[in-house]
Amino acid sequence: MKLTHLGLLPRIVIAILLGIVGGLIMPEWMMRLFATFNALFGNLLGFFIPLLIVGLIVPGIAEVGRGAGWLLFVTVVVAYLFTLFSGFVTWGICDLSYQWILGNTALDVGRAQETSLVPYFTIDMPPIMGVTSALVAAFIIGVSLTVIKGDTLRRGFDDFREVVTLTIERVIIPMLPLYIFGIFMSMTVGGQVTSVLGVFVKLIVLIFAMTLLILIVQFGIAGFVARRNPFKLLCNMLDAYVTALGTQSSAATIPVTIAATIRNGVTPSVANFVVPLCATIHLSGSTIKITSCALAIIVITGMEVEPLTMVSFICMLGVTMVAAPGVPGGAIMAALGVLHDILGFNDTAIGLMIALYIAMDSFGTATNVTGDGAIAILIDKIDQRRKSGN
Repeated sequence: MKLTHLGLLPRIVIAILLGIVGGLIMPEWMMRLFATFNALFGNLLGFFIPLLIVGLIVPGIAEVGRGAGWLLFVTVVVAYLFTLFSGFVTWGICDLSYQWILGNTALDVGRAQETSLVPYFTIDMPPIMGVTSALVAAFIIGVSLTVIKGDTLRRGFDDFREVVTLTIERVIIPMLPLYIFGIFMSMTVGGQVTSVLGVFVKLIVLIFAMTLLILIVQFGIAGFVARRNPFKLLCNMLDAYVTALGTQSSAATIPVTIAATIRNGVTPSVANFVVPLCATIHLSGSTIKITSCALAIIVITGMEVEPLTMVSFICMLGVTMVAAPGVPGGAIMAALGVLHDILGFNDTAIGLMIALYIAMDSFGTATNVTGDGAIAILIDKIDQRRKSGN
């Protein structure tokens, strides 16, 4: 099997293993070549993040607002509240558990950059605007496009989204394994790789448990409103969960999710509307992974982050997740700007975030699509009550 035919996760795993081996046996001149690539790729990411934010959030907001009606508004609000709930619950659980789970782990994310692996050269790629400016511009333009009648600008941003998505799929994602390779090579040289791998294992177990907890709560709420057994409702979504584990794509799982949702008694017209919409705007599982991984890096690196900063991060993360393209690793790419601008993550911390996130990509996607079923149950019940006048 050719390496290019492997999924992103296997390539990341191979890159991590090769990076550890390379940091032990490769000569310095060769390691500096990879350090040069990492420096260039890190600068490219910094340049690309504002473009990604504008290119994905603007058409995302415009599409959500297109033909906006009562049902659309309620669905968007419920999906955002579910995503926020997942982020804040994750924050609370991590705050209580990380001190004893990760308390003895310490990592200096700047140490790898201070080793002898100095790049041969770098090319400065300053972004055309800051991340905050990009977010503000994206919201202003996106909301405006839901109001104005002209389609010229909307079509232009739809095309720009295609450019951004193509860049992610053909340039950024294929290069990520090499970038991860360089990061773990540098950490091996700096003697920190053992601590990082230990964190990986602990986080995988904890995040899987949190995704199950969030799903139980979501279907508990849906079951309470619909007066149905929440565990039976959740079990009926098993096909969608398993399919998402295999495909790692919310979009590819939509037909299975719709079928499972209809089995739960949701009106077919509501299921056909809510599920495809939530495949874009509801990412509770992705929020769990990004929040927990970010908090883990904050703990093991000794960073000081104020509570209000974390509140701002989770709220902005929930909005930014709307921009996540339907490709493996898309959510973490959309979140890079928030991680850098609000939490102050450097290139090494962002590289670790990408590796941690992709290592658990299936869990997050499965949680996203399964939770879509809970939202569909809620929206169906709310719509029925509205039509009956109760």
